[in-house]
Amino acid sequence: MNDSSPEISAVIEFLKQCLPYNELDPNQLQFAASHMDVAYLRAGSHIKPDFSARNIRILRSGAVELRSGANQLLDRLGEKENFNLCNLAAEEPDISAQVIEDSLIYLLDNKYHAQLRQQNRNFDRFFHSQRNRRLRRAVMLTPANNLLMGPISALMSHKVIAVDPTVSVKKAAEVMLDNRVSSVMICAQEKLLGIVTDRDLRCRFVAKGLDYLTPINAVMTEQPLSIDRDATLFDAMLLMSEHGIHHLPVVEATIPGSASTASGYKPCGMLTMSDMIRNREQDPVYLVQFIHKQTSLAGLQRAAATLPNLLSQWNDSGVRAYQLGQIFTSVSDAITRRLIQIAELELGPPPAPFAWLGFGSQGRAEQAIGGDQDNALVYSDEAPASADAYFSKLAQLVCDGLNSCGYVYCPGGIMATTDEWRQPISRWQQRVSSWTDEPTLDAVMRVSIFFDIRAIYGEKALATQLQNHMLKVAQKNDIFLAALARNAATHRPPLGFFRRFVLERNGEHARQLDLKHRGIIPIVDMARVYALAHGCAAVNTRERLKALADMQALTLADSRNLLDALEYILSLRLQNQAKQLSNHQATTNYIDPATLPEMQREQLRDAFTAVDDAQEALILKFGRGLSA
Repeated sequence: MNDSSPEISAVIEFLKQCLPYNELDPNQLQFAASHMDVAYLRAGSHIKPDFSARNIRILRSGAVELRSGANQLLDRLGEKENFNLCNLAAEEPDISAQVIEDSLIYLLDNKYHAQLRQQNRNFDRFFHSQRNRRLRRAVMLTPANNLLMGPISALMSHKVIAVDPTVSVKKAAEVMLDNRVSSVMICAQEKLLGIVTDRDLRCRFVAKGLDYLTPINAVMTEQPLSIDRDATLFDAMLLMSEHGIHHLPVVEATIPGSASTASGYKPCGMLTMSDMIRNREQDPVYLVQFIHKQTSLAGLQRAAATLPNLLSQWNDSGVRAYQLGQIFTSVSDAITRRLIQIAELELGPPPAPFAWLGFGSQGRAEQAIGGDQDNALVYSDEAPASADAYFSKLAQLVCDGLNSCGYVYCPGGIMATTDEWRQPISRWQQRVSSWTDEPTLDAVMRVSIFFDIRAIYGEKALATQLQNHMLKVAQKNDIFLAALARNAATHRPPLGFFRRFVLERNGEHARQLDLKHRGIIPIVDMARVYALAHGCAAVNTRERLKALADMQALTLADSRNLLDALEYILSLRLQNQAKQLSNHQATTNYIDPATLPEMQREQLRDAFTAVDDAQEALILKFGRGLSA
């Protein structure tokens, strides 16, 4: 075409509807349209990469399939979509395009396309890479300006206040007084061995009437929790909240960003709870601290009632979706623990060691607003016969309290108040074995909840023992894994031909997409199948996907694609829920794609496509057990 072509205005109007050409200004659109060529291809035609031309092709009408050299379908494209076979050949050398409907195609020479990319940054970003990298960029561009996303160095004390393990308690206290600090690190040869706080001095020294010359290592906390200097304040907040500690040594660890209980790291400073909550009442650490101080159900209800408003604040301040899930879980964990402690004050000490278990989203640390309860209780086999009566009363008090705080009763009764889900460890193990031996539909549904397990309170060793049994019996059972894989592929992403969205047809959510059951849950389910198959003890979905890549159970590319898809869909859901709350609406997992900008709709298609591809791979990998 040229500038005088009578079709030029029609081409411009069409390009305005196409990603990313709608990013071009009028002069750039004029330039693109004037250099377009037109091709008409009949159904059945084939297109091979032409490295002498390297044309960008835009489908004006019709449909095209992209296929590998082995004739595997890679993608199906329709009107307004574009492709460049030469670029795609870098990842799939034998790629070709098959025309499946009579098609009218616009072609733009690569040299003109390159000029447009140089002139328009947003246009260039779209073509910078293919779908998976584009989706990753969308995830990475999520705002992250919250203080908690900054480094620990922003708040920590960089002065290392330390004493030798052989000095007296009197000398250590003098060091604390001289430096006006509430803790001192115990070090030998610049390696962290322990920590002593004001509280340790009160409880372990003064209360016991020890001599002032007692060596400080007699009252220190050995192998204290510590955190790497490169970790974020968010990481520190979660660690301090989960373990109820107020002093966190900052060290030079062997794994950047990690928390550790191992001794021998070189300390480089201290982070305290006071540092974290100073003028930061909107931060989760303040809320968790507030929860730990409550002595009544009414106080816990007040804390839980702040979550909807805090969701909007945290979302606006750039906290990422997976971190919001950890925050919500940290809050619900704190409320659960406090309810158990209040119940124990009423009922007396427990008659046997026990653990309160969180399942599902709480077990994975992936909770959102409006979730219901999924919990259980496991206790020692050595418990007396009367123990279950005590634990039944405790469970009732805790579950009733959770319901009053907005964590509603589980509709399916999966709570510690149900006798079936309040058992000694040996009976739990028998039940898990029966699920894997006979993977009925009901058993598979149970597994999708119970195999995501975490101890919220009590003897964590009981939860670890149960989880180890789960991994042992699942890993060697191909039929069971195949049944799980089939279930994980039940909820397919809502994409039809040409990657068009398939919307809900009826009900209050008609013309909307279910982000949870069509996008998030399939990723969670797939990560669980791979984790059980390979003995991966991680429970959080992100941690599972990363661990599976480290174990080479998933390729690094597949792991990253699912991580990006998960984060993007979670982000859309939380942004939509924050908007619903600001409009005084009930939060849902549904979204109307028509309300999204065109680029976000394309990125959502990318995310759903990554999920769909992973489900196909899952069935291929575990399908051998389906016919067994």
